[in-house]
This record gives sequence, structure tokens and C-alpha cells, in this order.
Amino acid sequence: MRCRLPVCLALAGLAVPAFAQTRAPLATYWMSAETTAGMAMGGGTPSMSDMAGMMLGGGMGGSTNKRLLLQLASQQTASTDPAADHFIPPGMSMGSSLPLLSPRKLERAGREEDTPDNYEKPKGRLLLYWGCGAQAGAGQPYIIDFAKVAAGKQWPAGLFTRRVSGQMAPRGKTYGDWPNEKDSTRVPGGASLRGEHLIKGNYTPEIKFNLDQLDYLAPLEISMSKQGSGAMDLRWKSIANATGYFANVMGGSANGNDMVWWVSAASKEFGEVLFSYIPPGEVAKLVSDKVVLSPATTTCTVPKEVMSAAPNAMLRMIAYGEEANFAHPPRPKDAKAAWNPEWTAKVRVKSTAFQPIMEGQSASRGSSDGAEDTGAAVGKALKGLLGF
Repeated sequence: MRCRLPVCLALAGLAVPAFAQTRAPLATYWMSAETTAGMAMGGGTPSMSDMAGMMLGGGMGGSTNKRLLLQLASQQTASTDPAADHFIPPGMSMGSSLPLLSPRKLERAGREEDTPDNYEKPKGRLLLYWGCGAQAGAGQPYIIDFAKVAAGKQWPAGLFTRRVSGQMAPRGKTYGDWPNEKDSTRVPGGASLRGEHLIKGNYTPEIKFNLDQLDYLAPLEISMSKQGSGAMDLRWKSIANATGYFANVMGGSANGNDMVWWVSAASKEFGEVLFSYIPPGEVAKLVSDKVVLSPATTTCTVPKEVMSAAPNAMLRMIAYGEEANFAHPPRPKDAKAAWNPEWTAKVRVKSTAFQPIMEGQSASRGSSDGAEDTGAAVGKALKGLLGF
């Protein structure tokens, strides 16, 4: 499969942690719960290609939503058609259970995946800025020529200066997930994860755990105000149980030749991978390295040079949350002791926001007014620069 530029950039710097147990569990279960605010962008935090396509395609009304992804992988197989269900607590307000559907294997054509017929090599430049402050720091912007990258003549050296520990999605002989074609019920705004959770199926041991502390994070409430100098002040309400924050502004230059990219990290970072679920321990390291803003931070200023280069732009932001891990039998206190868990379960949460920054904007608070025009303009710039 061809690794197109947005995918390559998103994957670079990932490090896959090894399993700590003696052997892999018979079953692995993940619950990923996301709160989203601002422009609705489909199934989760948008990637660069998602943003361009969805901005140009519309469907971006302002909203606050809760999302849930359930993933079950087992080393066992079912004697009949695989079937499993997640029995949920009453606070979810989604009935008694959610079906985990095992997708059918599809025959793949002999053509490269993820490469549209009208794919064009990316063109233009990426102007990368970083750091909170009224003015951009020394050495900014860092410039990447997309045409040279596509031609193999230049790779953006130093673009990824941190290795971020990623999390491998559950894998096994049999797999089931939700939402799916059988059931894609919308998660109610008042849904709570707290309570007893039970997963049963014909290819998995029974998985049971209680969430008494962890729940959906509150939505990100962001206000923006323009300084006289042209810099943009960002302010947000502190979110209980957040472990850190990260922000990104992206937009196209007025002449359409450049893509402007800013991140809140104190050092040069592209930061696309930081919109994934990041383990709390890893977030703590990133906060210490000043890549991620501390959980006590509630303000950040986008430099005037960024706003001047891309007066119509989009803001993405993430608040990282805690994580709950369960296993049967539990992990021994003695790290040297043999441990062969029957199953493990992980519950992780985050809160994200995605909203426009418009030229002439003096102040806004979670507003989506003018989002369609601004989103389409930024999407067009992304599409032209990245070639999709």
C-alpha cells in the first residue's frame, strides 16, 4: 500500500510498547470514549485528509457530541458465527446491550488501497510555527516544500523530535466492534460510562468490570479574541480529570500556495499523532518536555505571524483523559512473577474541539457561525497542497 504524505506524517514517530505479561491474553477489550465540541466531523478527531474532504463536502454543523468505540479481539474462534454483546449500565441510556459485530472479510481488488484515481502529487509549502506567544520565536517558520518531498528530494528533517508511545488496537483470530452496520445508535448527550460492564460472546471469556471513577470528559469550551497586534488569544475552561492539552491551527495562505500549521508545543513539532489517545504516563512526559500544555493551563496565544499568514483557519484542540485498565486474573504485584491473564480491558477517554477562526473575528465562544465558508476555504487549501 502506498503511504501517502498525510498518513506518513501521522505515523512517523510512533513507538509500539511491548506486552508486559508472559503471554497475550485470550481476549482483549477496548472502550474508547470521546467528547467532541464545535464542528461535527464524522467519527472522531479528523486527520488532514478527513478535514479536507469533509470541509469541501459540507455537513459541519456546530455541536457537542459523545462518541464511543468498542473493540473486542480474541485468540479463540466460534464454532458458529461469531457473536458477542456488551451489556451496559443504565446510565448509558442506550438499552441493555450493544452488539459487537464481526466484520465479514472482503475480497480486495488488485489495486493499491487508499489511492484515488485522481490523486495528484502534493504541491506548495508547509509553514510550520510552534509555541504560545504573541510573536513567533526565532527560526520560524520551518518550511517544507511538498513538491520536493513527493519527488524524494527532501524529507523534513527534525519534523518529529519526540517519539510518542502509541497503542496497538486489539487483534486476534476473531474480532468484533461497535458501532457497526447492525447498530450505530447515537450516544446520548447525558450518557455516563459509570457502572457495571459485562461482555459475553461465543468466542471470548466473560469480561466484567466496574467503572466507578472514569467517565466521559466535559466538552472543551474555547473562547478566542484577537489582540491589536493580530495575535489570537485562546482561553478554555479547565476540564476536571484532564491530564494535559494540545492545540493546532491550520489554514491556507491568501495566495493558495502555502499551508500554515501551528502547534502549541514549545518546540518544533508537527503534532498530528498527538490527537490520538495518549496514555497518561506518556502525557506526563510530554508535559514535562513542554510538548503538551499542563492540566493547569487555560490560555495560549497564537502568534500574530500565524494569523497574518492564514487569517481564515481552523483550530483543533484535545484534552487528554485518564485511563482505566482491568485484567483477570489481576497483574501480580511482583513484576518478576509469571502472569497469564485470561482477558484484559482498557477504557480511555479524551475531549476534542474543532472550530473556525475567521478574518475580522474579534471574539467568539464555541461559535460555528461562518464555519461552512471558512471550512471550505481551508479544505480547498489542504486539498490543493496535499494532492487529494
